[in-house]
Amino acid sequence: MDKNTLLTQLEALLSAETDPVANMANTAALMYNGLAGLNWAGFYLLKEGVLVLGPFQGKPACVRISVGRGVCGTSVQLRKTVLVPDVHQFPGHIECDSASQSEIVVPLIKNGVMLGVLDIDSPHKGRFSQEDQVFFEKVAEILLKNCHF
Repeated sequence: MDKNTLLTQLEALLSAETDPVANMANTAALMYNGLAGLNWAGFYLLKEGVLVLGPFQGKPACVRISVGRGVCGTSVQLRKTVLVPDVHQFPGHIECDSASQSEIVVPLIKNGVMLGVLDIDSPHKGRFSQEDQVFFEKVAEILLKNCHF
């Protein structure tokens, strides 16, 4: 499905709901089922200084990730999107699913507060581009706009 259609669907899906868990669940499902070449799409929420697994689609995942560890923890620490074409070249990569080859993680920051991350994995090296980064940052923006955290 094309990305503009997905963004339009996401807006419609989330516009009538403000619950973060419900909206993260629908966002993960829409991304996972609407985009080719993904093997995981979901969220980690920052709780008491640790990222804790949230709603997702895909195989079972790591439950807790320390800030600064792996791609997700690095995104939180840097407070910016981290795009990794080859996870095996990323220092400290956490292998939750050995099939994952590339990853993009977008921080969820609302009113200056770090809430967690949107994490997308692919079984293909180099799956994510700068265009994908812009797209997933828009996904995070739509989610944050429609949730009461």
